[in-house]
Amino acid sequence: MMSDRFTIERIHREDDDLGLVLLFILLLGIGLVSLFSASYYYGGKRFDEPFYFFTRQLIFVGAGILLAFLVSRVSLDFIRSHLALFLGLTFVLMLATFVPGLKRSVMGANRWLIVGGFSFQPSELTKLALVLYLSSILSKKADRLDDVINSVVPPLIVVIVFSALIYLQNDFSTALFVMLMSLVLFFVAGIKIRYFVLLFLLILPMAAMLIFTKEHRVQRLIAFIDPDSDPIGIGYQVLAAREAIVTGRIWGKGFGQGAEKLGGLPEAHSDFIFAVYAEELGFVGVLFVVGLFFALALKGYAIALRYEQSQDKFGFLLAFGLTSCLVFQAFINIAVASGLLPATGLPLPFFSHGGSSMVVSLVMVGLLLNLGRRRARNGGLYE
Repeated sequence: MMSDRFTIERIHREDDDLGLVLLFILLLGIGLVSLFSASYYYGGKRFDEPFYFFTRQLIFVGAGILLAFLVSRVSLDFIRSHLALFLGLTFVLMLATFVPGLKRSVMGANRWLIVGGFSFQPSELTKLALVLYLSSILSKKADRLDDVINSVVPPLIVVIVFSALIYLQNDFSTALFVMLMSLVLFFVAGIKIRYFVLLFLLILPMAAMLIFTKEHRVQRLIAFIDPDSDPIGIGYQVLAAREAIVTGRIWGKGFGQGAEKLGGLPEAHSDFIFAVYAEELGFVGVLFVVGLFFALALKGYAIALRYEQSQDKFGFLLAFGLTSCLVFQAFINIAVASGLLPATGLPLPFFSHGGSSMVVSLVMVGLLLNLGRRRARNGGLYE
C-alpha cells in the first residue's frame, strides 16, 4: 500500500479472475478480426489504405488496455474519492461539443471533439461516469431512498442533464440508452416500485414525442416496421443487414468472403458489423459470440451478487451497472442488425469501429476485473 488516497495494489496471479480475462480476450480478438474483414474494402476505397480502420482501432485498443490495467489495480476508494472531478470533467467535455472549432459535426450531429487528429465522443465517457456516480451516490443513500426529494431527485437531475446534452448533440439513441441504464440502477438500488413506475410513465410519453418530432427517427421506425415499403430508400440498410445474416446460413461464407460489406451494407464496419460477422461465420459463429456475451453477463452479475451478499452496496451497483452497460448495448446492437429493433447507432462493444467506445469498454473491463478479484469475508471485502 502506498497511501490511503492513492493505492496501486499488488495482485498475485492466483487472485486474478482468469476466466473473465480469457472471456475479454476472446471478445476483443474476434472483434478485431471482424473489424478488419468488415472494413478493408471500404478503407481501400475511401482512403486508399485497406488497413486504415484496423490500424486506428489498434491504437485505441492499446490505450484502452493500458487504462484497463491501471484501473484494475487502483484502489476503488481512490476512484470513488475522485468521482466528483471525473463527473465534472465529463460535463465540461460534453459542453465542448457545442463549441465551434472544437466540435466535429457529421450529418448534423455534434457528438465528437477533435483531439490531436483523432475524434473523441464524450457521450461514451458519460456512460462510464454515470455508472460510477450513481453507484456511489445511491449506495451512500441506501438507507434513505424513501426520502425521494433528497435522495432520488438530485441524482435523477444529474442523469437528466447529461441525457439532455447527449440529445442536443442529435444522438437520441445514446441519450435514451443512458437514461434507461440509469433507471436500471435506480431500480436495483431499491427505489420503490411505485416511484419507478411513475418515473417510467413520465419518460415514456416524452420519448415518444421526441421520436415523432424528427423526420429521420420516424423513417427509422417505418424502416423497422415495413422495410419493404421503400427497399432502395429508408428500408435499404435493414434489408441489406437481413440479407447478410440470412445468406450466412449455418457455417457462413468464410472469413473475408462476405459480399454485403463490398458497398451493399452501409456502416458495415461500425453499427452493422454484426451482420458482416454473421454472413461470414454463419449461425454457428453467431451462437458463439452471443454465448460469449451471455457468459460475460453471468460472470459480471455473479460478481455483483457476491458484493450484495457481503453487503457492499457500492460494489454491487458498480458491478451490476458495468455489466449491464456492456451486455445491454451488445444485445441491442445485435437485435438491430437482426431486424428485431429499429436502427439505433449504438456500437457493438469490442467489435464496432470507434475509439471512444473501445477505450471506455476496456476501462469498464478493468473495473470489472478490479471488482472480480476481491473476495467477500465476514460481511466485508479483503484482498
